[in-house]
Amino acid sequence: MSHLGSAMLGALLGTVIGTAATVAAQTPAAPTKNPYEGNTEAIQAGLGVFRSKCADCHGVDARGVRGPDLTQIWASGRTDAGLFRTVRHGISGTEMPAIGYRSTDDEVWKVLAYIRTLAVSAAVGEVAGDAVRGEQLFRAQCAGCHRVNGRGGRLGPDLSRIGVARPRAAMARRIRGGVEGFQEGYEPVTLTQKSGQTIRGVKKNEDLFSVQLMDTRERIQGYLKADLREVTADAESAMPAFGPERLSESDLNDVIAFLSTLRGFEAIVK
Repeated sequence: MSHLGSAMLGALLGTVIGTAATVAAQTPAAPTKNPYEGNTEAIQAGLGVFRSKCADCHGVDARGVRGPDLTQIWASGRTDAGLFRTVRHGISGTEMPAIGYRSTDDEVWKVLAYIRTLAVSAAVGEVAGDAVRGEQLFRAQCAGCHRVNGRGGRLGPDLSRIGVARPRAAMARRIRGGVEGFQEGYEPVTLTQKSGQTIRGVKKNEDLFSVQLMDTRERIQGYLKADLREVTADAESAMPAFGPERLSESDLNDVIAFLSTLRGFEAIVK
């Protein structure tokens, strides 16, 4: 390259770098504390956004349905800035979508200002129970089907972040046997072969011609529908019901206390 060409390239790079530095300097830093906290008008606006975009998963009262109980997120140590990032950008690989593409920063802050008015104190937010003993019970009765932090079975969903994905009441209902819908990839299914033999497991994939499931021995098997007599979506979960005769109320509290400690993306939301 000629000396003139080098000089022109250097000048161009200098201009680009200078422009980028100017833009960065003019871009205001994201606040670390909610600028709308306690603002009545903003809280009212946040209520409207929450009900239209968040209530389906978190409930109208923010105490959780398919998503976690949001009234306890500050009690568990979350920060305004971390929660803003979570709501704005979502959490990859989870059921929490980004609302940033359809909401402004102001709307996100207003939603958080509204949720803050529902927040409980740390003392109220604590789950009663012995988490250490709960882990022992979980390992003995649940880990055969559920993984936590890389350990356990695969027939049921990974529970490594269940503590922030489900409220206590939802966990209790599920453990006791309440069916609230099945997560995709874990819908119970029974295949009846033409010989009459049945195969039960959880459905992984299905199309017009075939179905794939994981059987109770955790084997992934594919079947052509033409070779089957029937494919039945089961109403009953593959997970057994843990009634009081099988898991006492005290044991249930201990298990949920352990599950509530499982917060697989802790670093993202703080």
